[in-house]
Amino acid sequence: MAGATKPNHDYHIVDPSPWPFTGSLGAFIMAVGAVAMMRWNKGDTLVLFGVDIAGWGIFAVGMAIILGTMAGWWADTTRESLRGEYTPVVKLHLRYGMILFIASEVMFFVAWFWAYFDVALFPDALNQPARVDATGGVWPPADIETFDPWHLPLFNTFILLLSGTTVTWAHHALLENDREGLKWGLLATVGLGILFSIVQIYEYTHAYFGFSGNIYGATFFMATGFHGFHVFVGTVFLAVCLWRAYEGHFTVQRHFGFEAAAWYWHFVDVVWLFLFIAIYVWGAGAH
Repeated sequence: MAGATKPNHDYHIVDPSPWPFTGSLGAFIMAVGAVAMMRWNKGDTLVLFGVDIAGWGIFAVGMAIILGTMAGWWADTTRESLRGEYTPVVKLHLRYGMILFIASEVMFFVAWFWAYFDVALFPDALNQPARVDATGGVWPPADIETFDPWHLPLFNTFILLLSGTTVTWAHHALLENDREGLKWGLLATVGLGILFSIVQIYEYTHAYFGFSGNIYGATFFMATGFHGFHVFVGTVFLAVCLWRAYEGHFTVQRHFGFEAAAWYWHFVDVVWLFLFIAIYVWGAGAH
């Protein structure tokens, strides 16, 4: 009977799942909640069916649904992997999916670099008087006191480069079935990711410019802030891998979850190098 019901193909047919529906529902609620929260921050109202929904509550509900969906969906994929349901063809497609996801993230950051270089390279565009008013015709604007690139930004660069080394150490330890090396490498990488976030928060709290009111602050915080968010996501990703390593989930033959986390972390490293060179070093002014 078991042999008769076993699929005779190389693909994984997923079980009926609620997660696509709950994910879509959470995203819709969170989008409406984001509008409500922005209206609330401006002191405005947002009336829907006769009720003022302005505030942060709806956004929080949507975020909770999204986080629950993520946890449940990834838990299901982990169980499927541990049951051996992923064939070589499925594993190849998982790799394609992760590569395409990272490619989309590359284009996401291209948008922020484009915005930064557009105004940094042409601060005195004659056909755009508003830009001259915003920049004073120079970059960085004369009234902006930038960060010293050879202080905290350089320290954070060393942190991320070292974390790229430790996650590679963990990967090679796993390939050699060195369980302790895997755990220590992941533990070091998670610790360095947390340290990077702490340093960046400290840096932000000591900035001499704000997010709003000037074009430099807007481009700086959008580019570096989204990178900081990606560091946070990557740290959580690797922390889950660390827990799974202690649970014995990864083997020499089956460890794509960790491999995907390592790819993501190296992507975060590379983006930071571009940010450090373009924004902190090349774009440095008086500091």
